[in-house]
Amino acid sequence: MSMGHRGTDTPLRFATFLAPNMLPTYRFLAEHLAARLDRPVELVTGRSFAQFERGQADLGVICGLPYVWLAAQRRPPVEPLAAPVLAGARYGGRPVYFSDVIVHRDSAVTRVEDLRGCSWAYNDPASHSGYTVTLHALVGIRAGPGFFGRVVQAGFHERSIRLVARGEVDASAVDSQVLAVALRDQPELAADLRVIGAFGPSTIQPVVAATRLPGQVKTAVRDALLGLGGHAAAAPALAHGFIERFVAVDDTAYDDIRAMLGTIHAAGYTTLS
Repeated sequence: MSMGHRGTDTPLRFATFLAPNMLPTYRFLAEHLAARLDRPVELVTGRSFAQFERGQADLGVICGLPYVWLAAQRRPPVEPLAAPVLAGARYGGRPVYFSDVIVHRDSAVTRVEDLRGCSWAYNDPASHSGYTVTLHALVGIRAGPGFFGRVVQAGFHERSIRLVARGEVDASAVDSQVLAVALRDQPELAADLRVIGAFGPSTIQPVVAATRLPGQVKTAVRDALLGLGGHAAAAPALAHGFIERFVAVDDTAYDDIRAMLGTIHAAGYTTLS
């Protein structure tokens, strides 16, 4: 049955494909959307972007890199609705984030160039914040394949953080929002980590809707997200993720990621391994 014919009592599935430490914020978003749309909204863990095409996910929060991949399809299965603006002067009131480069507190490394031959952790090859932006930065310093001595796929940014904090890996690039949440919630990590630089900024991960959803549903979801900044009940959930508010974004907002992809492909440096 198509989404356009599903009744308003049928739950909308809100899938998160991002860091687990942001779950309290996503859980609130699902509850808020349910109240605003007067319709059940179920928070689920995203496992495949094909869920949007199969009717198994209707809304979601996804990394900018897979969004760009999905948008390049002949019939894009998703479209961006809104994205968060993070608190802090470094973000300039824009829907952007950085990938902070972390090393162990006792490391002698002071800049990215010093990491030649060192070990490096990344979360996932489908991550812009942990993978593509790293390749782009390495092209920028004229590094080439084999720059790192050992590369470890950690699975999540939080695991990359722990690997560096324990001294098991020399360095990693971590989403600045995820790092801020981790350092606040696990303050003992701060004693073992040091930020030596940052990649970016990059347009932050969007809240997307399945293209097949009726236009009025997509509009209602976007309006509900844009109204969160002045919503008192939303303050704790937004503060958990250091979010000030949500702003509307469209496909062109992710042209910066497309440009980075173009740069690394032109350089022939498309994999860290």
